[in-house]
Amino acid sequence: MKSIYKISLVALAVIGLSACNQEQKTTDTAANVELKTEAQKQAYSVGASIGKYMSGHIKEQEELGLPVDRSLIITGFSNGLNDDLKLTEEEMQTVLQTLDETLNEKRQTQAAALAEKALTESAAFLETNKAKEGVVTTESGLQYEVLTPGTGEKPVAEDTVEVHYVGTLTDGTEFDSSVARGEPAKFPLNRVIPGWTEGVQLMPVGAKYKFVIPAELAYGERDTGTIPANSTLVFEVELLSIEKAAEAPTAEAASETHAH
Repeated sequence: MKSIYKISLVALAVIGLSACNQEQKTTDTAANVELKTEAQKQAYSVGASIGKYMSGHIKEQEELGLPVDRSLIITGFSNGLNDDLKLTEEEMQTVLQTLDETLNEKRQTQAAALAEKALTESAAFLETNKAKEGVVTTESGLQYEVLTPGTGEKPVAEDTVEVHYVGTLTDGTEFDSSVARGEPAKFPLNRVIPGWTEGVQLMPVGAKYKFVIPAELAYGERDTGTIPANSTLVFEVELLSIEKAAEAPTAEAASETHAH
């Protein structure tokens, strides 16, 4: 949400959802909410949007091991609305800056631990998977298995392909799926991770392959959304169609074109 107000992310942490601490009270109040006029809808939307936006950050703070006193969040929000603050602006700024620094340190520590775990688990998974019957390991380290053979044409890196796919981590956690979205993905094959660029070129149209892509052929040491650094990725990919790249005109054809 792009907030109407110029409030920093950490400053927003003093705003809470009253539902977090007062479920029954909120339920009773919610039944009596009037949202008939535009002004009522605007007021409700401001509060609900801020609450919705902040709920994830409050949850993250708790998951990082930093306790959150929800009753004081609600009190602070109320005091701020009524300009009846118990701390000065300078004191709050200092507190929030310290909180921000602590959260960043916790995030970095957590990310490093996840990256180390992914590195260990990926190595073990790749070693086990390559020994399975039907699995082929290419020179780059990409592993693939033919689930359904196809009979169509194979793409080259410059082509645009249309595919259905499901992507998971080695523990089975799904992080992306065109199947779940109910719509195939379409993209130039040379503009995706190297493991995809290499692997899909092995597939004829109509085929379905399973790819196990080492981190160095995926996102490497970068955190990407829900994918920790050093993660080996597993994809089941079905190649639906190919859109051939436009071929560059030959010198003779180009000459004839310019002649006209």
